[in-house]
Amino acid sequence: MKEGELRVSQRELHRMHVVRLTIEGRESVGRGAKLLGISPRQMKRLRRKMKERGVGGMVHGNRGKQPWNKTVSAKIEKVIKLARGRYRGLNDTHLTEKLKEKEQMSLSRPAVRRMLRQAGIAAVRKRGVKRHYKRRERKAQEGALVLWDGSPHHWFGEKPGEWTLMAVIDDATGKLLCGVFALEEDAQSYLICLRQMLVDKGIPLAIYMDRHGIFRRNDDHWTVEEELAGEQVPTQVGQALKAY
Repeated sequence: MKEGELRVSQRELHRMHVVRLTIEGRESVGRGAKLLGISPRQMKRLRRKMKERGVGGMVHGNRGKQPWNKTVSAKIEKVIKLARGRYRGLNDTHLTEKLKEKEQMSLSRPAVRRMLRQAGIAAVRKRGVKRHYKRRERKAQEGALVLWDGSPHHWFGEKPGEWTLMAVIDDATGKLLCGVFALEEDAQSYLICLRQMLVDKGIPLAIYMDRHGIFRRNDDHWTVEEELAGEQVPTQVGQALKAY
């Protein structure tokens, strides 16, 4: 296309003609808007553009510009190519820093991470010395500590679905003191275990349990009464344990 030449579609040519008719007074704004399938307000905007910039003002503002999605796609392709090539082996944070420092590409770490995962590039894990955890010694005496926990599993052969085993185990001996099966971990099952353990074995010195909401409150909501008392109202299981 020669410099200064403006190419328009048949649809744009029709729009220019109708707008020109309204400017020349040969057609009303309302009638012109109906002919183009737009609102009178949009028609007034088109009339103003034609009066100020001529037919060039009627052409879409993105004419001749590169589509934004093409630019985005090109950036993504470049990031993926660099991640698989020059910066291979860098984690998401390090790669983001290198893109900004060496490639003048200011991208957020979440954006880089999203690009890499969608391209099938797995996250690079830190290669550090594994921390050694010392195994806790068992208590020396039976009844010094009992362990409470729930274990969901496919316990019953070919029957569909999982059941949860709530169990109480003595830490010193590994003996099963009580066990109850339920569809899910619930307070009633733990209370049954507690009662059976107390009747059969007596009161242990300590009970070890996880931070499950059945055992203790995990929320940050405190009532005025709780703040004055200095503690939250315990759960049902918590109240039972406190009673003993």
